[in-house]
Amino acid sequence: MSDDAGRMDAATRGFVAHRNLLFTVAYEMLGSAADAEDVLQETWLKWVGVDLGVVQDQRAYLVRMVTRQALMRLRTLGRRKESYVGPWLPEPLLTSPDVAEDVELADSVSMAMLLVLETLTPTERAVFVLRDVFDLPYAEIAEAVGKSAAAVRQIAHRARSHVTARRPRAGVSQDEIRGALAAFQRAAETGDLQGLLSILAPDVVFLGDGGGAVQAALTPLVGAGHVAWLAARLSRYGVAALQPAQINGHPALVLRVGGEVDTVFAARVEGGLITGLYAVRNPAKLSRVDRETTVSRG
Repeated sequence: MSDDAGRMDAATRGFVAHRNLLFTVAYEMLGSAADAEDVLQETWLKWVGVDLGVVQDQRAYLVRMVTRQALMRLRTLGRRKESYVGPWLPEPLLTSPDVAEDVELADSVSMAMLLVLETLTPTERAVFVLRDVFDLPYAEIAEAVGKSAAAVRQIAHRARSHVTARRPRAGVSQDEIRGALAAFQRAAETGDLQGLLSILAPDVVFLGDGGGAVQAALTPLVGAGHVAWLAARLSRYGVAALQPAQINGHPALVLRVGGEVDTVFAARVEGGLITGLYAVRNPAKLSRVDRETTVSRG
């Protein structure tokens, strides 16, 4: 084997060994699997040019590279979202059941948490994800975001306080979410308005993401009455159109029309009631619902 081939082989092994982790870091920073994959591609192209002989910790080095690429893309996405048609929601991922067993990981990739992370600045989001989700040392995060370790500590504290004030209430079990969605499914499939009103919180918020490509509410709907009326219209698709699935580490519902994925419904549940209902309809965001995506903190 030539020296060039040997270096490429070593680079490939190192990258593949950490790919799932790198994807998860990028996805949590961006909320988009497509953009996360682009970041990984950009990272790979830079990685193959690195002298691996001077890299002491390949995992840490690759995480720094992905973080820098994701930060640049996150700033670009911010400008792109300003012209997005209607509410923007994260790209849903079909995840394996074992993701739910890692409560912290499942919480970090949930639709509700990704929406909270959208309210942070790009640097705050990167610091929060690297510190609170992946438990990286402050010094390592500082290298990734181009700040001093002292500054990163302050950013982490500010981001953590912001997230804590807005994140879903802790302690909601998978079974509780599954039960609330099952009640919602039964009522929606039969057009049972009273049943819907009994499972929706009075101040429930509905967000629909059609991206201008398909019909969706262009503004948030607030209140059980409005959301129940909209959900009752799902009955026209008939029973079994809605199917349970594990999306972003939590129970969710997938609406199929003509065998094709039409909408993914994720929910925020508190006190046994649905307080947030998120409907992703943009076709460009539904490609990862028919095949599992591996997310990992390893």
